[in-house]
Amino acid sequence: MSDDPILVLCLDDEKSVLNSLGRLLRQNGIKAELFESGFEALERVREVSFDVIISDMRMPKMDGAEFLTNAKAISPDARRILLTGYSDIEDTINAINGGGIHGYIQKPWKNEQLILEINKAAELSKLKKQNDELQNKVKLQNEELKELNSNLESLVEKRTAQIKQVLKQLELANENEKKEHKSTVELLYNFINANPYLDAEKAKNIAKVCFQLAKALSLSSEVADMTRMAGYLSQVGLLAMDPSLYSKPFHELEPEKKKVYLTHPSTAQLMLMPAQHLSDVSEAIYSQFEKYNGQGVPKGLKGKDIPIGAQILAVARDYIDHLYQSQRPMSERKENALEIIKMYGGSFYHPKIVNALLSVLSKDQAETEKVGSMSILTAQQLKPGMELGLAMHSAQGIMLLPKGHVLTESSIAKLQQLESQRPNPFRIMIVDK
Repeated sequence: MSDDPILVLCLDDEKSVLNSLGRLLRQNGIKAELFESGFEALERVREVSFDVIISDMRMPKMDGAEFLTNAKAISPDARRILLTGYSDIEDTINAINGGGIHGYIQKPWKNEQLILEINKAAELSKLKKQNDELQNKVKLQNEELKELNSNLESLVEKRTAQIKQVLKQLELANENEKKEHKSTVELLYNFINANPYLDAEKAKNIAKVCFQLAKALSLSSEVADMTRMAGYLSQVGLLAMDPSLYSKPFHELEPEKKKVYLTHPSTAQLMLMPAQHLSDVSEAIYSQFEKYNGQGVPKGLKGKDIPIGAQILAVARDYIDHLYQSQRPMSERKENALEIIKMYGGSFYHPKIVNALLSVLSKDQAETEKVGSMSILTAQQLKPGMELGLAMHSAQGIMLLPKGHVLTESSIAKLQQLESQRPNPFRIMIVDK
């Protein structure tokens, strides 16, 4: 209950009775406002939210029953008590039966009884107010959630359509390209990188761990590449969602928003549908919140029914998530993140994948790609036919050209133009042949 003092309005046309009543209330820590006129008292009820309103029954011009009925219309949450003489008992019963009055106390009153009744009435009044405030808050939150879902549906539809269109164009343009998987992933990864609320570096680290786990499990190169692409794009469904769902950590979201957030893999599946060559990647992303014990979403798949790519992605994603949730030294963060993953091995995660993570981390394996010896050149030194040894990124992290790109006159001209706008020349890694 609130620590605020009880606020009571007292109305009686006898000044001596009114003063006695006010003195008793003040002695018991109750704040009282005293009135001899019913009309003046009603004006005050319009201005102040009283917890309890007490009125004498017998008064000229406006009796207590009429006054309290009018007070109810103005302040329905206040508890209303009638002070009556023995001879007024019939009128009092009629007033109570007619509504608007919660109780009565006979004159002369007993101080202990009056204070007890006022405290009970005030408690009920405050509970009613708190209940109303809580209901209003719930109603407001429901309205906000309804609006969020409405806006979300519109936003998902719009952004999904846009990304589908881009993918369709890319699919047609790269139909005969051997590296269409890589091109699509790089495009969508750039979408993630351009979003101020999504962490592209985090996506890159998830992809790296996915690849390491697949290799540690002795899976094929094709599966390892697929899991790496799933890691890069594990957040792509969030692009179609309201930033309020992912601009802060998942554990800080309200329960209803958490449910909405967990639908982003389904949104990703819709986005990737036109890219048929990414069906395995899409499946891994879609099932990434399934749990080994069958208590995950969206389908409650269990054990081997969960795609291997999704199981690898879940371990990699959560391991990296736990690394990002602390500001402690990296060694401590890695140890803590690993302990959490181990804790849920066999329930949330496949035990073999957890063991693979232990193996990867204990040996401090890092993804390495053999690129041979390389030369470092500026854009002005480039020539058509040269091959990039490392991907090139802008200052904002956007990928300009992928690793392995064979330079053309057009791509060299663009790099030279970008270099002319920089204070220092590029340091471009070129594979020696």
